[in-house]
Amino acid sequence: MHIVSWSSEMLLGVPAMDQAHQAMVEELGRLATADGEAFCSGFFNLIAALERDFREEEELMQQINFPNPQSHHDEHARVLNSLLHVAPSVKLGNIAAGREVIRQLPQWFLNHLSTLDLMLAIALDMVKQPKNPPPSVFLRTERARLLNERLE
Repeated sequence: MHIVSWSSEMLLGVPAMDQAHQAMVEELGRLATADGEAFCSGFFNLIAALERDFREEEELMQQINFPNPQSHHDEHARVLNSLLHVAPSVKLGNIAAGREVIRQLPQWFLNHLSTLDLMLAIALDMVKQPKNPPPSVFLRTERARLLNERLE
């Protein structure tokens, strides 16, 4: 399983998103080595956290009238559906089914962070400073490039 470690390269400059992302990365790290009951508990904690975090991101998109929020929402829904699909099996003790889905999340997260979440973070900055692109746009673009290099 590819394990992602939290780094400052992942910061988007939106505290709520950054905290949620860091918590998710840390939970994925714990799940990578957890067995039995610890895995089961962590798996369901992750689902609950993602449901909350995705809802908060989607509320931010509504607040700023973000263009095409549906594609971002759809990606969140795909991830949650993949977790919820195997949740009954995990609850019955089939940890392997849960591990298979969890194994795919680090790559998904890095891609999602460096594309859709990056666009949302930039849009949030631009709402605050509508006349000038925020200087962090360039920094974030470079971070996205670095994150994408990790995927290759």
